[in-house]
Amino acid sequence: MADPMKIRASMVGDSTEVKVLMNHEMETGQRKDAQGAVIPAWFIQSVTVTYGGKTVLAAQWGPAVSKNPFLSFKFKGGAKGEKVTITWIDNKGDKRTDEATIT
Repeated sequence: MADPMKIRASMVGDSTEVKVLMNHEMETGQRKDAQGAVIPAWFIQSVTVTYGGKTVLAAQWGPAVSKNPFLSFKFKGGAKGEKVTITWIDNKGDKRTDEATIT
């Protein structure tokens, strides 16, 4: 399983700003190793962020996203002390879910 995500969620006015650093190799399937063999594609396909049981962000990614992707966004609402949950699933079926408390 992948390393935990680094997540920061904070109130900015009446919005919640979320910053996430995900640990993932994000291979495109187009690079070759030292022996000339193609390195298989391995990348995050979907990212979902929920707050209060509702989805506030849903994204579909492909192999063009860089290694250890960084995601930053805002959504209306949120409250200090409540949780934001982030889940990603990659093309091999691996899944990671982490959460952060809004400050």
